[in-house]
Amino acid sequence: MLFPVMNETRTLIDLSGMWRVEIEKSNGEIDPKLPLKNSFLVAVPGSINDQLINENQREHVGNFWYETEFTIPSSLANQRKVLRFSSVTHEATVFINGEEAAHHIGGFTPFEVELDDFIQSGKNVLKVCVSNILDESTLPCGFYQEKNGKPVVTPRFDFYNYCGIHRPVKIYTTSQTYIEDIIVNYDLQNRTTKITPEITIVGEFDQVEIKVIDQNDQVVATSNGLEIPLTINNTRLWQPLDAYLYRLEVNILKNGNLLDAYSEDFGVRIVKIKNNKVYINDTEFYFKGFGKHEDFPVLGKGYNGAVANLDKNLMKWLGANSFRTSHYPYSEEEMRLADREGIVVIDEVPGVGLFTNFHVDVNLNTNNKNTWETLRTHENHKNVIKELIQRDKNHACVVVWAIANEPASHQKGAGEYFQPLVDLTKELDHQKRPVVIPNIVNATPELDQVAGLVDILCLNRYYGWYIDHGDLDSAMIGLRKELEKWHDKYPEKPIMFSEFGADTISGLHSLYRTPYSEEFQIDFYRANFEVLDSLEYVVGEHLWNFADFATAANIRRIDGNKKGIFTRDRRPKSIAFEIKKRWEKI
Repeated sequence: MLFPVMNETRTLIDLSGMWRVEIEKSNGEIDPKLPLKNSFLVAVPGSINDQLINENQREHVGNFWYETEFTIPSSLANQRKVLRFSSVTHEATVFINGEEAAHHIGGFTPFEVELDDFIQSGKNVLKVCVSNILDESTLPCGFYQEKNGKPVVTPRFDFYNYCGIHRPVKIYTTSQTYIEDIIVNYDLQNRTTKITPEITIVGEFDQVEIKVIDQNDQVVATSNGLEIPLTINNTRLWQPLDAYLYRLEVNILKNGNLLDAYSEDFGVRIVKIKNNKVYINDTEFYFKGFGKHEDFPVLGKGYNGAVANLDKNLMKWLGANSFRTSHYPYSEEEMRLADREGIVVIDEVPGVGLFTNFHVDVNLNTNNKNTWETLRTHENHKNVIKELIQRDKNHACVVVWAIANEPASHQKGAGEYFQPLVDLTKELDHQKRPVVIPNIVNATPELDQVAGLVDILCLNRYYGWYIDHGDLDSAMIGLRKELEKWHDKYPEKPIMFSEFGADTISGLHSLYRTPYSEEFQIDFYRANFEVLDSLEYVVGEHLWNFADFATAANIRRIDGNKKGIFTRDRRPKSIAFEIKKRWEKI
């Protein structure tokens, strides 16, 4: 699936704006063939929740019905017309003029609807039934129950379950013969790059023109056949924080007439793991960055270009070189921005909540059964991996795939669950990038069953916060011991700290080592850094989190998770200046 663009053969219609929404109080009460009766306005893209004042509406569990209208210009009548949703969270059923046109499960990847069989001349009515229900078959996972006659979803993860049409909705057009997909395969040898693209074309054509164009708009390679490779001499590599992008331009013609054109940006870079180190282009790479969230006041998880750009600028100001898309795929626009800026990305599927005994709320009575005997997520898990790789396969910024976060990898059956998923990821990815599964503290070196499957050991550890809370001296002894155990068991594997942090209230200060104070956050990171810096097999540090973020209400979360280096509205805490000093030196 290609990113929607406007060019000499393709047209774009943006459906962003104010849509009507009605909450369905009981299943089946809303007829997709009839206009919504009790609707209110909601901005698209954007999470629905924080646009609402009524708490019952904000916390509704079930269906939200979205409605808008669109008209296709008559000049496009002979074109192929496609409706594209960049993401709808978590389940979407699409109706056009009352007829069901598409159904998609999964809240963070795009899907499309071929429009020609459903639209009419003049005004067309578009409805989308959006469900925010999560259970033990979905990704992310949730705990679904009826409580006092009302449906309730308790997320098995520590971020707010925002829902809605989170990313752009667009209609794009092509000719009836069109380029469906492009995979940019390349082989680099001594700065000479052989490119063998896989280009999928639907329809009849008699000529194809393929060019590689550099950043100076100079043509550096050409081909006039789908099976003919292209060669770039003196290749300029895509480097961390020094991005260089080429453009693969494809034109298809018939009888000399241009039918379709598409350009795909790509960077040339090689990722390797050897001797427990990570190398990008034969240079040792140390991850400096964050686990993040797509989260901002009012917007929730809704895409906003200004916020994405600010986050990028703040990361670069700090000296960061990477981030993880915790705990779901981020917007395509943010991935394209990372390509352009040379920011390395660990690209993660929404495989979070795969631990039925876990919840951040200590008062929640969770399921004590074995996770892998309880969950029904495996087919959905395969699908989210397929959809993520299909979407992000050509991104130079994507250096690692994360196929889950903090699963119950210490419980019996974890290896059998994840082995086929690791194999699937390797099979689908033409670049064979490393695969990781960030590890929860319960999955110790003695108990974990999936570490042998992954390429980098990613550890989410909170020594000094959840373990030995406030006692940093004792905590660091425990941290060092655990890291040494991991290295002893897997000496060939790099170890990365993929999460560590301490909740911190902006503006809270103390003369003492007081948890939640800005001074404690500095002491916490200094202590952890001292341990990490002493171990040569540690290949990176991703702080948790880039910014404070919203969570469900519970006894441990006062107005959300406060582990951010920045506040939720991106004001720096004291630790930001400490991190900047460190990362500018390493």
